[in-house]
Amino acid sequence: MQSLITGIQAGHTRTLARFISWVENDVPGYEEVLTQLKFHPTPIVGITGPPGAGKSTLINALVGFLLNQNLRVAIVAVDPSSPFNKGSLMGDRLRMSEHYLHPNLFIRSMASRGSLGGLAPKIFEVCDVLRAANFDYIIIETVGVGQSEVEIAALADTTVLVLVPEAGDDIQTIKSGVMEIADIFVLNKSDRDGAAIFEKNLNALAHQYASEAWENPVIKTVASQNIGLSLLIEQIQLHQNLAHKGDKKLLLLSQKAMMLIKALRTKDISLPHLVSELGEEANNSDFNLYRFIEKYRID
Repeated sequence: MQSLITGIQAGHTRTLARFISWVENDVPGYEEVLTQLKFHPTPIVGITGPPGAGKSTLINALVGFLLNQNLRVAIVAVDPSSPFNKGSLMGDRLRMSEHYLHPNLFIRSMASRGSLGGLAPKIFEVCDVLRAANFDYIIIETVGVGQSEVEIAALADTTVLVLVPEAGDDIQTIKSGVMEIADIFVLNKSDRDGAAIFEKNLNALAHQYASEAWENPVIKTVASQNIGLSLLIEQIQLHQNLAHKGDKKLLLLSQKAMMLIKALRTKDISLPHLVSELGEEANNSDFNLYRFIEKYRID
């Protein structure tokens, strides 16, 4: 075990990849390894937003900017998964091939496996493994499903919401969901028509959600041309100084603990097992789902 821990904390790529697979597949003993790791306060930056906003392109450009500063970066790209084999459907590593072989970059694609919160079930543990490897930044890209992507706020120190001018009047529907969990607004593809009006609307919303400590900045980028990246990094760093202080850090840690406890209590319940049990009972004329789940109640 000690050699495994040493390899993780040294940031050895193969060791990290192998142990993350252990975590994802519930290989016996992985929990004990987690209890022995020392975690660094590595900034975790969540990139979220609707499909087509250019999240992968922005991350690719952002990573290139950070690598040019000799920083070590880890990316966790959460993809939609097949409802049948639970495997990843998109494979974000293919869209980040420009930096794929860089020695200071680690990329891991994870399937959401049906999770509705825009994340993957084991992503909390995976991010802690990466924090143990002492990266300078951990960047998470969510699946881009829209309103349900609020779980990222319980994981990321800084949540970046990426939008495009084409969203137009749809900003009124977007704000009721993921707008509240954003710390930074990015108006990507800001060279397109309608960008000025959309930026004005975003600034109005940012002022509406502002607190004494922070008002969400609106950063205009054109990720495909590397425009706006230095300002985005500057704002992420400013927010990181706040994110590790005060009540927010405690709240995020409590939410993370709650999710891990829920996962621990349901560890022995698997979807294939439920499918098998329901297959035997669901066709009964008196079947009742609430009566069925009573056996799993924890008193």
